[in-house]
Amino acid sequence: MAIAFPRQKSSEDKYKPYSDQKIAEYFNTKQRISISRRTISKYREELRIPPSSKRKEIRV
Repeated sequence: MAIAFPRQKSSEDKYKPYSDQKIAEYFNTKQRISISRRTISKYREELRIPPSSKRKEIRV
């Protein structure tokens, strides 16, 4: 899971990054891995990846 997580992050839109909930839904539906939003948040923090609100870039 920790290996797939950075790949998800690298493919996300800088202006609309994936929320922990969207990442959990991706793993539950596409990868068929049962995981909760809180677990995604835990791994994200361990990997020192900021939350979606901090990763978001604003268009000028």
